[in-house]
Amino acid sequence: MGEIMTNNFKKLFGFFSVAALILTSLTGTADAASHAKKKSGSYATKGCDPIQVVIHASYGGGTDTTARMMSVRTRRNLKADIQVVGKRGGSGAKAQNYTLTRPKDGCTIMALTESHLYTMARGKSNMKIDDLVGVARAMEEPTFIVVNAKNKKLSTIKKLVKEANKKPITAGIASIGGTEHIGMYQFSKAAGVPFKAVSFGSGAQSLAALASGKIDVALLNPSEAAGLIQDKKVKAVLLLAEKRMPDYKKVPSSYELGWKVKVSTTRGYAVLKGTPQPIINEISKAMVKAMKHEVFANYLRGASLDPATSPAGTEVWDKQLKENFANAQDALRGLGLIK
Repeated sequence: MGEIMTNNFKKLFGFFSVAALILTSLTGTADAASHAKKKSGSYATKGCDPIQVVIHASYGGGTDTTARMMSVRTRRNLKADIQVVGKRGGSGAKAQNYTLTRPKDGCTIMALTESHLYTMARGKSNMKIDDLVGVARAMEEPTFIVVNAKNKKLSTIKKLVKEANKKPITAGIASIGGTEHIGMYQFSKAAGVPFKAVSFGSGAQSLAALASGKIDVALLNPSEAAGLIQDKKVKAVLLLAEKRMPDYKKVPSSYELGWKVKVSTTRGYAVLKGTPQPIINEISKAMVKAMKHEVFANYLRGASLDPATSPAGTEVWDKQLKENFANAQDALRGLGLIK
């Protein structure tokens, strides 16, 4: 069942995007009316009109869809409406700068991905990592190193390392200083594998280059790679994670081979530092409960993720957020992109 779901993830992704938009629109109207009649509620029932979840990406994309799926049940738990607000531009800079203008009352929640961390680390916005407190993690999707399925010289991670020590492998990346670039650098450093990054401007162009043999490897999440693996167009030779994935039992993890490098696409939520702790705790509890519900759990399963471990509360997520930022800084320094 897991393989079928991962193979059809993009179709499911589109469905969930539309479904989430409809659900959040309908339930928002109904909830706002019913909650107005209730005497008791959360901090948000009394003080927010409505809660804003600020995203930096396009409507209908992964960050938007995840936020809407999360909000389906979170609005019920907080007894308040939730509005997804798009502030696009500057790889998260506009979303960050907008969030900084908002009150520290829990009524504005920022959706976070790695892009935000790189933007902060490179000083491209006014926001600093210490301006934020992580309230909940939604998902943590690991990363594959994939090769062209027809390339027999690189068909295993052992062969890839051997070839790289003869001549640096070429790795396709979407952008300099982006997730794939930093991920490949971290793997290269841990495994002692020389590489040359080739920027194509998008993941799709990197895959096209991989298919044509212009590059040796690319970095993909399981949700991105599922259909290509199923169609035998690419082969995953390594999972940059602590453990193997149940749906991909034959793909070794970096940790089991002695390389302590973990590269993931994380999506989570944060509020401004200075927000009262009881409100932070309330948001965290409401979000985690919502993301453990079957509505969100099925969304996670569609990406081969475990609903029992992907969502996490403020204590776990805030610590991870700060650690991820420190790792991003180290990688960007290593790449010569920051001092």
